[in-house]
Amino acid sequence: MRARSVSEVASLVEARALLGLTGPTEGEALTTAFRAAVKAAHPSSAGGDADRFRRIIAAWRLIQSRDRPLALAAPAVRPPAPPVVAIGPMDALNGGRVAVRIGGRTLDIRLPKGLRSGEHLRLKGAGAAGADLYLPVLIRRADGLSVLGDDLYMDHPIPTRLLEDGGRLELETHAGPRSAWIVAGQSPLRLRLKDLGLPARGSRRQGHLFVSLQPSDDIPSAAEDLLVRFTRVWTPDRLAA
Repeated sequence: MRARSVSEVASLVEARALLGLTGPTEGEALTTAFRAAVKAAHPSSAGGDADRFRRIIAAWRLIQSRDRPLALAAPAVRPPAPPVVAIGPMDALNGGRVAVRIGGRTLDIRLPKGLRSGEHLRLKGAGAAGADLYLPVLIRRADGLSVLGDDLYMDHPIPTRLLEDGGRLELETHAGPRSAWIVAGQSPLRLRLKDLGLPARGSRRQGHLFVSLQPSDDIPSAAEDLLVRFTRVWTPDRLAA
């Protein structure tokens, strides 16, 4: 048996010539040329030749090996992802400043009011070769507040008796105390305080504050709270005077 040798086809030019090609060819055109050449040179065909048949197959393999990418080629090195700027809801409401560490440097970044999760902070000239750098923003839950889109969400305890009987509820919010009237048997247990969400910014609307009421037997009702405060101030000595 005659051993195959890569020297049967010395170059790509010779390989293409054996397939009847005059220049670089790929895809379906290359496959068609190979099939026609190998069929014509097959020893069982009229005018076929075993040596030419063998050299055409070697030519095909040479062309394929030169066009095929190296299996062990090193993957392209991707630039490191920019750090995420994690802030709290109060930072998103009021703006402020945050320190971010990038490439061994600590940058003091100013936060505009009304940032939303998914937006990017642009740092002019802070990237590679003086390019602008865009840092994604993520608003995490903090200070009893969470953010979804333009709106703020918080939980607030409410006396079970107030839910049953109805009445006035005093709420402590990020914008100060607010009052709400509870209807007896109210459901669902969520209030909307208009325009107390994230401030309008660009195309984003002014958000709202949604308060989920958490029934609790451990806190006094408004009337009971007033009574406690009354007894603290109006002691027996003061009443006797």
